[in-house]
Amino acid sequence: MSHAYQASENRYEKMLYRRAGTSGLLFPAISLGFWHNFGENDNPDNMRAMMRTAFDLGITQFDLANNYGPQYGRAEKNAGKFLAEDFKPYRDELVISSKAGYDMWPGPYGNWGSRKYLIASLNQSLSRLGLDYVDIFYHHRPDPNTPLTETLDALKSIVDAGKAIYAGISNYNAEQTAAAVKYARKIHLPLIVNQSRYSIFDRKIERMGLDKQAAKDGIGIIAFSPLAQGLLSDRYLNGIPADSRIAHDGRYLKREDLTANKLAAARRLQEMAKERGQSLAQMALAWDLRLSQVASVIIGASSPAQIKENADALGHLDFSQTELAQIDEIIAEI
Repeated sequence: MSHAYQASENRYEKMLYRRAGTSGLLFPAISLGFWHNFGENDNPDNMRAMMRTAFDLGITQFDLANNYGPQYGRAEKNAGKFLAEDFKPYRDELVISSKAGYDMWPGPYGNWGSRKYLIASLNQSLSRLGLDYVDIFYHHRPDPNTPLTETLDALKSIVDAGKAIYAGISNYNAEQTAAAVKYARKIHLPLIVNQSRYSIFDRKIERMGLDKQAAKDGIGIIAFSPLAQGLLSDRYLNGIPADSRIAHDGRYLKREDLTANKLAAARRLQEMAKERGQSLAQMALAWDLRLSQVASVIIGASSPAQIKENADALGHLDFSQTELAQIDEIIAEI
């Protein structure tokens, strides 16, 4: 593969951009996640091709975290290599995020939400990424033991130091989000986004009222796991492929997650998607984006072809009331 990368001239023609809450920042409706497939055993040529394909399609947001890999730090290191080799001329066209909040290094300072951990972690992340700043730095999960004020004050210090442009939170429920936004406004912290799991199979965002809370607070939502880690694609409809996540790594997606009810629901949803002229994955992404508060969905692709297929979801985003009712009826069974 040639190393002289020239981005596609029509990269902004088809992508849809949505505002993150009431902020000035627009997100691509689809963002590329680095949680899996950018680790130490993954193919570097494939990683590079995925990043290039994504950007050529107008996917300007690369979503990372300190411990993405597998092997903590590896996704940032790999991304950093390709950012340096391919994307230097395009840095200001990209939104690159990192996070800290989960286990990262041994001892009491490598986890949760203390000022020490967040600042140290971001410094490490910037070093791996080869960047002076990230566009968004997230607290990755609420910390029940550190005062929220300390966590948000640390994010404010990071923004003030020029090491992040915006701040985000992830995995915060509606009540925690409201508290975070209230304090962020008080200290003038540009907290613009909450990242949360959301899919046809996992409607926690709606159950918790996070969508309404986000609208009220003026912050955007980024949805991760929109395909329920592959369950809402054609990946598992005819058995478990040998190269699949379930077969290889049962930590996050287990065989028992693939219940008969879920499979039956996925097959019915696939029939619906066909009638819409979409794949099941495309319909699942479109369904997430039907909420105006969802500024972007994060895809965890394993090939450039998958990224292209997912981006094509934007061709048909609207649902009739009948279709939405049918989806509700199908998932009532799971």
